[in-house]
Amino acid sequence: MPQTLDAAEVRNWCSLALEALGREREEIDAINVYPVADGDTGTNLYLTVESAAQAVEAVFAAHETGTSEPGPADAVRAMAHGALLGARGNSGTILAQLLRGMAEVLAAPASDGGKGGDGTSSGGKNGDVKGGGDGGGNRLAPALRRAAALAREAVAHPVEGTILSVASAAADAAERAALDGAADDGAATVRAAYAGARAALDATPGQLAILRRAGVVDAGGRGLLAVLGALVQSLTGEAPAAFPVRHRRYEEPAALASAESCAAEDGPAFEVIYLLEADDTAVARLRKRLDRLGDSLVVVGGDGLWNVHVHVDDAGAAVEAGVEAGRPYRIRISHFGAAEEPPERIQRAVVAVVPGEGLAGLCAEAGATTVLARPGEPPASGELVEAIRRAHAREVVLLPNDTELRHTAAAAAEQARTEGVRVALIPTRAAVQGLAALAVHQPDRRFDEDVVAMTTAAGATRYAELAFAERQSWTMAGICQAGDVLGLIDGDVAVIGADLAATAEAVLSRMLAAGGELVTLVLGEDVPDALADRLERYVRDGHLAVDTVVYRGGRQSAPLLVGVE
Repeated sequence: MPQTLDAAEVRNWCSLALEALGREREEIDAINVYPVADGDTGTNLYLTVESAAQAVEAVFAAHETGTSEPGPADAVRAMAHGALLGARGNSGTILAQLLRGMAEVLAAPASDGGKGGDGTSSGGKNGDVKGGGDGGGNRLAPALRRAAALAREAVAHPVEGTILSVASAAADAAERAALDGAADDGAATVRAAYAGARAALDATPGQLAILRRAGVVDAGGRGLLAVLGALVQSLTGEAPAAFPVRHRRYEEPAALASAESCAAEDGPAFEVIYLLEADDTAVARLRKRLDRLGDSLVVVGGDGLWNVHVHVDDAGAAVEAGVEAGRPYRIRISHFGAAEEPPERIQRAVVAVVPGEGLAGLCAEAGATTVLARPGEPPASGELVEAIRRAHAREVVLLPNDTELRHTAAAAAEQARTEGVRVALIPTRAAVQGLAALAVHQPDRRFDEDVVAMTTAAGATRYAELAFAERQSWTMAGICQAGDVLGLIDGDVAVIGADLAATAEAVLSRMLAAGGELVTLVLGEDVPDALADRLERYVRDGHLAVDTVVYRGGRQSAPLLVGVE
């Protein structure tokens, strides 16, 4: 069981946190009543951690050509910096500052004695990032303490019963564990921190009246618990017991509606967020000015780069204050009320993720806005949101065409909905399912009817792909060797062969045994036309009533994609 937080563990932490927030995003959104009942806390936390995870992956990618992996300090700094750049909403901005506080301690060099930004000793040697308290070079407890302190400093008017309370409780529990003898045990430290955070989250309705009236726990604190749970799993290999999203004394839905109504009526009209390049003195003046303009003010960051979040009635004044302080950019302004529909928007569009340039052109000809998923580079939710904006439609059908993109696509859809776009996410798991859905798309019928027809067509399409094994491995079809051709049907390895064409025929035989009317073949860039001719003959000879269509997919990760409808 790992007891240290090295670079690989930081990477795993990011991945697990993103996965956890993806699973729980909608439920966290549903309990979001404070500070504004805009139902986006889970989505904002997901987008913030997604940005952190991408930054960590970029560090690892930069080391791929070298002989060494990134150090733990590189990984935790990247995680914090990525969160700062991508922070969304009140809770996401606070989470970015929590990660910054942890990074200050965890990445501190040995020459500093492992001190955080406030001079607090954090132990450690040779750049190791160990979990725990003050003894034995253990850094996690002081890292959590620094994180909680830095987050409170970033909030203009800290309120108990929020993510801040949960963060403080996690630090308290970690420090107690260190004093009780867990100074050299990272697993014991993070387990204690999680238990303390969980108890504090359960207590939030007793600290904040709006939560008590709605019968829910704090949404931001719930998201932080998911992140801490991911840290526990990364260090111990065991996921902690799930926390019920709604408070155990959950009241009638009317109570939640009442809380949302009160929050919406009493608060400012706009949320303003921007990145800011400015020095410390200018930021101190900016804090005072923005505090007079609105509420929910959070300013996080440092070293010349800041993320500013505030709720105001005068969005222009908030941006102007940033201009006077330094250079604001990535400015996002959201209205808490209903967005007006631009009259120039078209009625409906389809946004599809595609694995190659050939399919991108094919889908574009059918009227879809496409997002290219390059091999090994899945699109982020921000790219999907931008594609939805490019479509410039009141209604959008989103086709992710990849099982791994389900959480990313869901977060993008939720973000687009906050901008006034009606989005239906069809959970297509492969490009051939997306093609089937697009084939029955009719923008002139009712939105719900169109979505049902497209979902039905996608669901009726079995999918397969052929790939080459990179190493010896156990599969559902037996042991494969490096270089073997793998035939994957509905995501599982079903056939192992030595020849691409013969393996493709075996895959088609299995798929058509259950029936079918249309076979779709999507050929990769380097696959000869002769393969398509051979497979067309194979289908024609064995299944007279089945038609075959062939498309060129261009540069894609798999040499052959197969769909059977």
